[in-house]
Amino acid sequence: MNTDFITINTHSSIRLQSEQGTVIYVDPYGFQTEPHDADLILVTHTHYDHFSPDDIAKVRKPHTVFVMPAANMMEFIRAGFTDEQAAFLVPYEKATPLPDIRIETVPAYNISKRFHPEDEAWMGYVVDMDGVRVYVAGDTDDLPENRTIECDVALVPVGGTYTMDAREAAAFVNALKPTVAIPEHYGTIAGSTSDGKTFANLVDSQIQVDFKL
Repeated sequence: MNTDFITINTHSSIRLQSEQGTVIYVDPYGFQTEPHDADLILVTHTHYDHFSPDDIAKVRKPHTVFVMPAANMMEFIRAGFTDEQAAFLVPYEKATPLPDIRIETVPAYNISKRFHPEDEAWMGYVVDMDGVRVYVAGDTDDLPENRTIECDVALVPVGGTYTMDAREAAAFVNALKPTVAIPEHYGTIAGSTSDGKTFANLVDSQIQVDFKL
């Protein structure tokens, strides 16, 4: 499967582009340029490396649409945005933020770590575009309730410390059985540059592993 429509700027700053040219960012962060090409920005949670107003300013356009966790509405407004610009959702919701883009929200939290509590209701996203379901996991552990997510492409954190590590992520992906798995959230703020290869070596051989970092 060709995944050229997916790029990772750094860490877990992900860009998707539809066949019609619709540009989606998830957690834009670490930009050295100002592309101003975002039609839709999805934010998984409000840690600085996921909700960065400075980086959002570099990719947004005047009519960019936002989706945020409902619990973080005030952080969004305090950052200078207005609530009319965004949809505020919780896990297990479905929305159509743009005519050609459908999304589903899924849980993203830690089971035995304190960094991402379940009660914050932070999220990962399944983005349905051009008939392809792309799952962006957000900062999460291997959650039993997420093992039934239907997706063609899964972007999962592998760096450990704040999320599942490479071994845990591989077990999660092997349960999901996507066509393609893409490791992210490693080699910079968390994890080492070798985590992606460790992950790839443990993923079922029937699953294509693409490297974007």
